[in-house]
Amino acid sequence: MSSAGRADSSDPDMISEKPNLSHTVSAGAISISPELFEKLYLTPKVPHSGDNIRRFANPTPLGFVGFVISTMTFAMVEMGWGGASGLYPVVGIFFFVGPVLLILTVIFEWIMGNFFSMMVCGLFAVFWLSFGMLQLPTLGLGAPYSTSGTDSVAGEATKAYNAVIALYLIIWGFALFTYFIFTLKTNCVFAGIFLFVTIACWVLSGAYWKVSRGEYATAHTLQVTGGALLFIVGLLGWYMCFVMMAAEMRLALTLPVGDLSHFWPRTDVELGRAEKEA
Repeated sequence: MSSAGRADSSDPDMISEKPNLSHTVSAGAISISPELFEKLYLTPKVPHSGDNIRRFANPTPLGFVGFVISTMTFAMVEMGWGGASGLYPVVGIFFFVGPVLLILTVIFEWIMGNFFSMMVCGLFAVFWLSFGMLQLPTLGLGAPYSTSGTDSVAGEATKAYNAVIALYLIIWGFALFTYFIFTLKTNCVFAGIFLFVTIACWVLSGAYWKVSRGEYATAHTLQVTGGALLFIVGLLGWYMCFVMMAAEMRLALTLPVGDLSHFWPRTDVELGRAEKEA
């Protein structure tokens, strides 16, 4: 028999005619929907040139764990739960818990080609690192603001010092609000996280403004309010993290996140095609 007359084993139709053979599809070849992709990776699904999504584990929940632990700890201290005051004992949340996990996530999100989740984790990583510097008394950051030039504690109570931090937090609020706009392409929970963290950032900025003016009672109220907003952010973060881990662990539980992707044009198309369709 010639080679043309032989049954081609690679032809699915020929395979289906043979009773002892079956055609199976590898689970790795199944493409997940854009809605599920955005739920797992918190970024719109776009075409990828490689297969890293199938080869590597989902790093997004790892970054979320670091972010949530740091945020909730910071929030509870700001609210003064149990008489808590000062962040010196938990300064590790600013350098190790949050940033380490977030930076690792940034690297792996970059490898997997997940643009927005990479940007989010990078943003929060540098925030915790930079804000954590303010919590290290050994640096003496307030000393130049004091009359003597050496008393850090006195310098940290001055108008100029607190006004600088207030301006810093205002800028961070605008950055977070920019990210909030893009979270509207993912889901309600993720968007809520950025909405509340943006407001909290501006409220805490107001607390520093009040300290700079010597209005300590109002500053304390704003501090507690900012802490409460961040606590809500932490709760939403835990929920989102649980949703992602439940999906990855194939837990027979479908939790709602308020998918928003169906309100927007599909993103799993080539950039050139999307530009023509716009």
